Amino acid sequence: MKKYIIALILGLSAMAQAQNKISGTVTDAQNLPIPSVSVYAPDIHKSTITDANGYYEINAIPSGKLKISFSSIGFTSQNKTILINQEESKLNLVLEESHFEMDEVIVSTGFSKLQSQNVMKVERETVASLKQKGATTLIEGLATIPGVAQVSTGTSIGKPVIRGLTGNRVLVYSQGVRIENQQFGDEHGLGLNSSGVESVEVIKGPASLLYGSDAMGGVLYFNPEKFANSNTFKGDFSQRLFSNTLGSSSSLGLKTSTENWKFLARGTYDTHSDYKTGNNERVTNSRYNEKDFKTAVGYNNSKFSSVLRYNYNELDLGIPEDGIGAQSESKTTLFPRQGVSNHLFSLNNIFFFQNSKLEANLGYIANDRSEFEDSDVAVLRMKLKTFNYDLKYHLPVYGKFESIIGMQGMHQTNANLGEEYLIPNATTNDIGVFGTTNYQWKSNVIQAGLRYDNRIIRSDAQGILGEEGSFTALDKSFDSFNASLGYKTNLTQNLTTRINVASGFRAPNLAELTSNGVHEGTNRYEVGNANLNTEQNVQTDLNFEYKNSHFEFFVNGFYNHINNYIYTSPTGEVRDENAIFEYTQDNAQLYGGEIGLHFHPHPLDWLRFESSFENVTGKKKNGDYLPLIPANNWNNTIRTEFNIKNWLEKGFATFNVSKTFHQSNVSGFETSTNGYTLVNLGLGGKVKWGKNTFDLNVNANNVFNETYIAHLSRLKTDGVPNIGRNISLGIDFSF
Repeated sequence: MKKYIIALILGLSAMAQAQNKISGTVTDAQNLPIPSVSVYAPDIHKSTITDANGYYEINAIPSGKLKISFSSIGFTSQNKTILINQEESKLNLVLEESHFEMDEVIVSTGFSKLQSQNVMKVERETVASLKQKGATTLIEGLATIPGVAQVSTGTSIGKPVIRGLTGNRVLVYSQGVRIENQQFGDEHGLGLNSSGVESVEVIKGPASLLYGSDAMGGVLYFNPEKFANSNTFKGDFSQRLFSNTLGSSSSLGLKTSTENWKFLARGTYDTHSDYKTGNNERVTNSRYNEKDFKTAVGYNNSKFSSVLRYNYNELDLGIPEDGIGAQSESKTTLFPRQGVSNHLFSLNNIFFFQNSKLEANLGYIANDRSEFEDSDVAVLRMKLKTFNYDLKYHLPVYGKFESIIGMQGMHQTNANLGEEYLIPNATTNDIGVFGTTNYQWKSNVIQAGLRYDNRIIRSDAQGILGEEGSFTALDKSFDSFNASLGYKTNLTQNLTTRINVASGFRAPNLAELTSNGVHEGTNRYEVGNANLNTEQNVQTDLNFEYKNSHFEFFVNGFYNHINNYIYTSPTGEVRDENAIFEYTQDNAQLYGGEIGLHFHPHPLDWLRFESSFENVTGKKKNGDYLPLIPANNWNNTIRTEFNIKNWLEKGFATFNVSKTFHQSNVSGFETSTNGYTLVNLGLGGKVKWGKNTFDLNVNANNVFNETYIAHLSRLKTDGVPNIGRNISLGIDFSF
């Protein structure tokens, strides 16, 4: 079957003109060939691996300058830029041995540098490594990264928190497109499934220079899975089972590529019952079901590369309002519940010129969010449609300067179709222009940039003035200039330091400007403020990293000053038995950091020890604490790696202890939270069974069934604990 598929696609590209190619060999310091090295050209989404002789070849590549990355476990990654000005080019490479993780190309910072070359410290995690930690959801896995936490509603809904900032202050990108699905609500999840996602990059700090408004707190940048190597067909099936929620996650993916064409498709279905706490009681209506489908087609030749992607995500979410109620193992959601469908289209293009290139990315998102109280008729239904465009021109390299100029924008409409209105019908238009440059000499790098943005928000009048759910018409314009400056250097051969200063901004969202009603889950009546100003912040980051062949140590510190920080404050009045809160502003500050180490002792090459500690403090100008600030956390992992005869390769076993401390630095309307310690175990590897191989992963999280309540849990006010012991089993087949 796969031979016919390959032949069909080969036929489609048979008329393609003769293409350039690059080839070479990869060896180690002893001039011995290195097999199975990953060779990847990110601009054209093409990859291959070296053969037994260390030889690689990539065909159908563009003329001009092309970046190619080389990475292999046990070796230091390299990122090379080569000028392609003839039909056949050669690039031979020598890789040095390394006992630490591979140094990967970072996409989110614009210049596609290896992390070791970046001015900004970016955390990168593969989805495969997150699954090895036994995380039930994508956001739960991300919360294990130092400096990242989550605001959660049971196990189904999680909102990322980066160094104390969340909601619209954290921008999320997927398929090269900013995700827009009503992020203003804590009970509104991202609507992203981990299947079909290769990795995530986390920028902790203002990224408004590259991404505009809403990126003042940071960015989560999800990289989609890569296409198959040229002239191959691949398929995979994965199955994960979860003991606590009686849950299941099934995913099937197919992909194939020729020299010019690429195609992939993936379908996923997740279903979970109510989760059990450490007291072995199920939290009523915390069940949920999710369907996800992703597909992509790509084409490249000597002039351009283009990839069209589509993602459909459908969520059926129970809303746990009664806490510990009727005990059930059903996966059919009860009332109240949410129904959310999300269509995401993206078109990512790169046009290659002799010494420069143009990136042109277009995106369209249709988000349909419904809430059902006691029947299948939605009382609240919002349709959010967003069109994004992102143009970046990479100027010809001038000496040691690499520069980008760009323009980005968004057109968004929100329409209400239910009888209840949470926010009014509205239109939002963004436009921004920017320029940034990167200058590198020896081990030193300087990066600087400047940006201007404008956002216009217009909304319709609704209802009878003074009544709940009524809104006055709104016509507001917000603009801002922002800048960034960063410097990276190697103080010694093993010691690297980075310092970054960047400003960011965020225009008030519709909920903050127009709210007029009871906000679900907060038990308070919220009143918007049409006179709110733009939030503006300046953050300073300092990073030190020491690394040798067996030891790595890092320290990250930050100070974030925010003018016009928006928050809710009580008026002292009550309406319909709910206290009235109004949106207001004050200056605020957040500060803290992360510290960690990674020890790989010699000659015990099979043993690794990792430890990290994270802290953040948030205060208003008057000294009061900000809400939703994560508790301090100390995370420790011992990992062993091994092979067992001829039936288990790349085996691993992990022992993790995560200590979350007491959080008493709370705002006036939060309650303090007790500390807790969770013990987690993991075991897995690549199993050989006759002629077949598959990846196996077994995890036991919260081994001792600890009963605890996370500080950022939205169920905390009802005294509902988080998830208890959860044993998960994951199997991945490739064919």
